[in-house]
Amino acid sequence: MPQKNHRGTACVGALLACVTAFGGVLASPAAASPAHRPATPPPVSDFKGVNWADPRDNYAHDAVVPSGLSTADSYATTYAKSKAIVGGFSKLGANTVRLPVNPTSVNGPFWKSYRGAIDAATAKGFKVILGYWEADNAKDGKIDDQASWDRMWARITSAYARNSKVYFEPMNEPFGYTAQEWTDVAATWVSTHGNVPRDRILIGGYKYSEDVKPVCADPRLKGTRLALHNYGFWHTDWTSVDQWKADFKSRIGDCASRTILDEFGASMTTGLDYNGPAGTSNEIAYIQAATDTIRELGLGSVYWPGLRNGDTYSLTTLQGTGTDLSLKLNNQSGLDRLHWAWKQ
Repeated sequence: MPQKNHRGTACVGALLACVTAFGGVLASPAAASPAHRPATPPPVSDFKGVNWADPRDNYAHDAVVPSGLSTADSYATTYAKSKAIVGGFSKLGANTVRLPVNPTSVNGPFWKSYRGAIDAATAKGFKVILGYWEADNAKDGKIDDQASWDRMWARITSAYARNSKVYFEPMNEPFGYTAQEWTDVAATWVSTHGNVPRDRILIGGYKYSEDVKPVCADPRLKGTRLALHNYGFWHTDWTSVDQWKADFKSRIGDCASRTILDEFGASMTTGLDYNGPAGTSNEIAYIQAATDTIRELGLGSVYWPGLRNGDTYSLTTLQGTGTDLSLKLNNQSGLDRLHWAWKQ
């Protein structure tokens, strides 16, 4: 997301119990990769998810590590931790999780254990979106190193192209490119990875993934999904739900059937009531408009974030130690709005 680093400690809500005991033999990475494809790809409205993020906002020059995981953990430990955390996401009503990747995570030693998070999620029946984030010492909205990026995606698709639960997002927020430059990059990725079904590719919108229309219009990207981002802090003076709805729809055009809003969020640790009147709160107006628009247009949606340590936007707080982990809900009204969007 564009230059955001929310911090907060207040929590309210009920404890979401997660599975904490793990018996039997864990599936190996190969065993956790089913080869079959669904007869009919799911509509975007079936993507009901949350982001699981590194405390650093996923921008890292070293390995990107989602909250609760560690580069020191084995595959088995990562799988066990992830099973508990994804179990908590499931109790929220989610069926999708978006995870970050970068070349250091994938091309280096962490990949062997990090696959445990992907495999645990898909074993739970979750759809997993893997999105590339650039390094914290770059952040220019462009691919940091083409050769490393190519190796990363070759390794990821080699492992998961045959797993119908895994989706691929070539780049998060490509704001350094013009619309033509970005669609050229995206079209090259699609062509290079012809073994990946197009309905399992998410192409981010223009700039901060904020406008999907230029991507939607490119015939080279026909059949791909579109990733849209939109945040309330982009317009702090907007307190009208209708104004926010119009803004969302202007970024989508006639491309709703392909669009997944895979980043949107607001404060969840400050006590805001998202079920109440917006009043003077741009965040309440924004969340109500976002969830109304998701429901009305049948968009896919992945809240930012379901879990990120230290982020005031985080829907949950991680509790426990080792593999004995659970999630505490930070704002019931925020979850209520997600359920409204997801028709739950």
